[in-house]
Amino acid sequence: MKVIRATLAVCPVVLVFALAAAQNSAPVTGLTSNPAYEKNCAKCHGKNAGGRRFGGPSLMSIKVASASDDDLHQIIANGKGHMPKYEGKLSAEEIDALVHEIRGLNSR
Repeated sequence: MKVIRATLAVCPVVLVFALAAAQNSAPVTGLTSNPAYEKNCAKCHGKNAGGRRFGGPSLMSIKVASASDDDLHQIIANGKGHMPKYEGKLSAEEIDALVHEIRGLNSR
């Protein structure tokens, strides 16, 4: 009985610290929260970049991880297969940011 009371007394304290830590953590950023990704890429590669059946492949794969930054930049800019080209639709800086964020997905 004493153990139950002690546990019940400690739980609210732990909960308060957990909530405080969650509020102080950094906001989620990265590829899937990038407006350029959301507008141009998510419809084919999925909201979480995991790929879509009959759509674009996953951006978290060995094949993507082994591609160079220049290769990824060229694919985004010039298209490949069914993927349209985004040169002229996205700035070079936006494409570079997408490449950097794709790298971040594959380094986890």
